[in-house]
Amino acid sequence: MFSFLCAVVFFFFWIIPIVAIAVSDRTNGGEKLAWLLAVIFVSWFAWIFYLLLAPLKSTRYSV
Repeated sequence: MFSFLCAVVFFFFWIIPIVAIAVSDRTNGGEKLAWLLAVIFVSWFAWIFYLLLAPLKSTRYSV
């Protein structure tokens, strides 16, 4: 039972960055997909980079 509880807690900590990026408005399209894949395969380090670097391309607004 203890191992099951540990697995559930680990799963929730693993899913937090994925959900945070999925609902974020900082990126969209292919860039969001790339960040999600990075988080899945690299884990929390990619989420930290996402928080620091995203979006990779700055959006230019012309007036």
